Amino acid sequence: MEKKTCPFVPNFLLGCAGGIQYLALKRSSKNPRKSQEKTLRSILTYARDTEYGKEHHFAEILEAKTDSELYSRYQKYVQLNDYEDLRPYVEKHKNGAENILFPGKPLLYATTSGTTKEPKWVPITQEYLHNIYGKMTKVWLFNFIKNRPQVFTGKIVSIVGKVKEGEAPDGTMFGSVSGVTQRDCPKFVKKLYASPASVFSIEDYTARYYTLMRMGIERNITLVVTANPSTIVEMQNNVNEYFDDYCTDIENGTLNAKLNIPQWIRDDIQPYLNPNPERAAELRALKAKYGTVLPKHYWPNIQILNTWKCGNTAVYLDKINGSFPEHMLHQEFGYFASECRFGLVLDDTINTVLFPHFHYYEFVAEEELDSDNKHFLQLHELQEGKRYCPYVTTFAGLYRYNMNDLIEVGPSFCNTPTVHMIQKVNGIVTMTGEKLHERQFIEAVHTTEQKTGLMTKFFVGFADMEKSAYHFYYEFADQSTTQEQAENFTQLVDEALKATNIEYDAKRASFRVKEPITHRLVEQSFEKFKAQCIAEGARDGQFKMNLLMQDEKRHAKFKQLVIS
Repeated sequence: MEKKTCPFVPNFLLGCAGGIQYLALKRSSKNPRKSQEKTLRSILTYARDTEYGKEHHFAEILEAKTDSELYSRYQKYVQLNDYEDLRPYVEKHKNGAENILFPGKPLLYATTSGTTKEPKWVPITQEYLHNIYGKMTKVWLFNFIKNRPQVFTGKIVSIVGKVKEGEAPDGTMFGSVSGVTQRDCPKFVKKLYASPASVFSIEDYTARYYTLMRMGIERNITLVVTANPSTIVEMQNNVNEYFDDYCTDIENGTLNAKLNIPQWIRDDIQPYLNPNPERAAELRALKAKYGTVLPKHYWPNIQILNTWKCGNTAVYLDKINGSFPEHMLHQEFGYFASECRFGLVLDDTINTVLFPHFHYYEFVAEEELDSDNKHFLQLHELQEGKRYCPYVTTFAGLYRYNMNDLIEVGPSFCNTPTVHMIQKVNGIVTMTGEKLHERQFIEAVHTTEQKTGLMTKFFVGFADMEKSAYHFYYEFADQSTTQEQAENFTQLVDEALKATNIEYDAKRASFRVKEPITHRLVEQSFEKFKAQCIAEGARDGQFKMNLLMQDEKRHAKFKQLVIS
């Protein structure tokens, strides 16, 4: 095993830089009402002379004398937006225009996965990058140290996106903001990573994961960061599938010549590769002892695993249950999207601490989501335990932007509410007014697993408007599960949904929603679906999917994965 390093330098430097920003967060969180007014005025002042600012009377809004008047004017002059509303302005920026949504031009664009619609091009400004991916990251790293002082005694495995994926018509690059952040971080932080950022420019995903883990399992890893826990599953499986190749490469200081990796990346990686027969022998001994090697075997000193744990990603957590050492802290990654990083999780809960001095937030209560006359709440008005849909205004040109998420409020940090993700609002599916929640579907499947002893590796549901019925797809752990057993499983899922959703129960009783239709999926169905989406242009690092949806294109893909 690689020797532990001394964490004094990173702990000291990150402690100083992050500690300053942490204190700023605490100050702003003591009076969220005042902080939010100040933040909104700062954003409007910043963008006052832009095309969007002039069209929407930012100067007049700023003449407001009180925070209530400010919010009222802002709601009067600025309509609610989704990306399609802002796309024409973004297109102007992409073609070289300045001062459209914000002063000047974007520094870069972050692009979404584009799995269901035309990709979004989310502008990233210098101001936004400095605050969100600068100051907030300092707090993030500082918090790791605060929770686990030994977190930097080893190396970091961090999964980020490709730094540069292409260019807009005007030459501005688009790519991964997290990749840029890792690429441009201080030298002392770069030394902590098990692999260079160039690894994430490998196009072939099998080769990318292999390369990442080739360097990862050789080293003493104490921190693993990846938003999507499904990536951990793939990495874990990759190690066992190519175990002999890993050991040979580690023993000889090589990187499998058969892998599709550009030479410039191989050259960049070469300094990380040295013959290490001792470590190869350790790994072979672990394989002989345990059969299936897991992160707790090759990374026994890991301190923190940082992934999403909320929303529909929680379904993947069962696949890594028992894979890591018991002493490890599995910390929630936090409420985060391409459009906006809302804040950070600072403890062992799932609650994201919002940064009231970085963004301006508005909220609509869950029960008003379908209303034509929505009542918008300010950050300080949120109630613990209630659910809301957030709208965000940022320094990167998003104004009253609908995140299309359902979040739940947790305990306050200082005096500012914390939140955690429940699901996408479009994870609420309705055919006849039943408003079936993705979360209800997930809980129904898990309840049925406990009753029957039949375990699923993956499941997904689709609404069929033509048949007025739901299609439930299951990949059972036991592939010998019969169609009859699967249909009995669905009957119990159906009963559980009736018990938890009164509207669903009523619609099933009136036959407005017909009996669910059962399908059995082939092995590795999700992996095959994901691979198909990636082949069509989806980005691996951002790949997410709802487990209950109304989406004919995705439904068609799963129809091809059914056991005949």
